[in-house]
Amino acid sequence: MTDRDALNVWFGDRLVGYLWRNPVGAIGFRYEPDWINNNGFAISLTLPLTIEDFSCDASVAHRFFANLLPEGGAREHIVRDLKIPYTDFDLLRAIGGECAGALSILPVERNPSDDRSYRPLPGKELAQLIARRGQIYAAWPKDKRPRLSLAGAQDKCPVLIRDGHYFLPEGEAPTSHILKFELTDYHHLPAYETFTSLLARQIGLPVVDIELHSIEKRFYAQIGRYDRVWDEHGEVQRLHQEDFCQALGYGHEKKYQDSGGPTFAECYQLLQGASTDPAIDTQNLLRWQIFNLLAGNSDGHAKNLSILYLPSGEIRLSPFYDLVCTRAIERIDTHLAFDIGKQRDPGQITTKHWASLAGECDVGSRFLIGLVEETATSLLEQIGQAKALFEEQYGKYPSLQRIERIVIQQCRRAT
Repeated sequence: MTDRDALNVWFGDRLVGYLWRNPVGAIGFRYEPDWINNNGFAISLTLPLTIEDFSCDASVAHRFFANLLPEGGAREHIVRDLKIPYTDFDLLRAIGGECAGALSILPVERNPSDDRSYRPLPGKELAQLIARRGQIYAAWPKDKRPRLSLAGAQDKCPVLIRDGHYFLPEGEAPTSHILKFELTDYHHLPAYETFTSLLARQIGLPVVDIELHSIEKRFYAQIGRYDRVWDEHGEVQRLHQEDFCQALGYGHEKKYQDSGGPTFAECYQLLQGASTDPAIDTQNLLRWQIFNLLAGNSDGHAKNLSILYLPSGEIRLSPFYDLVCTRAIERIDTHLAFDIGKQRDPGQITTKHWASLAGECDVGSRFLIGLVEETATSLLEQIGQAKALFEEQYGKYPSLQRIERIVIQQCRRAT
């Protein structure tokens, strides 16, 4: 095996283990013995601490690490700009230095650097970055090129924001925020995500910190990373996390239930077994699914849920992210990513479907139906206040009326 077929996995300055690929591109993984013997942790519920190899043939390691990579058009842009083969392993080599969570995947000849260097992004360069929708690799010097990987099909760009100033990382330096952009066919996406998240916060759901910004007449969403914290020295530190596809052993191509992915009940049971506070976290997960139905978010799939490994040793459900009223956007499928009692059409779901889901999750049907009614009532009370708060901060945005109509219609149907 050559160095081109091997990678090292790091947690800060500690070597976690090793990746390799076989001749057909399948990826295997092995923990470093020192990691096992000196207070290392299992990096996934699917990759328990063991001296045995997770072989290429088993695919479990491949699925976990491939889930760190971009998908669809975002992946194609990176492959084209970096002129690399369209394989998971080559992408991990090229951009795996700064991923979701705390792991860095680096070539064997490279150690994690203590030098956290960043390139300032003054207004003009920030505007160019927004106009390019975060596509940075084609115009970046190779020796200073950042190694940034975020899962999902949407173009997004991690940055460091310090005292209101923007910076792009060099190498695998950690970031603090994610920028998400307008798309050609989905011009309102940053505003819709900001408002939908604000609405979720108004009814008490834990959500990411998100703000709407604009530069040179282009809007973008600025999202604080929940898997990053600032230490006492003013430096960003990584927190480990894994999304539910990783934790359940599914590949990213199966993030939707309809594509052979996990059911909501599987996600519920995962969280019930993994969380150190399952009573709180499972109730929030139920409320998330209720909110998705009532707020018109049909894209709440398994990769939009994560568990967070805290320094205290706790394992908790992460704040909710990627909340968008997709039903307010034309040409997007309105069917829910997770079915509710075998029904995915939001206009057809009744109390019997909620009772069926309650049975699948082994919770009381009266409890779950009461939670639906409580959430619907709260949304009807808060939708006007949420819109007023949004407009107070960002100005009038007439297209929010589409979301308002959908939420009111869904909540009245539910109550």
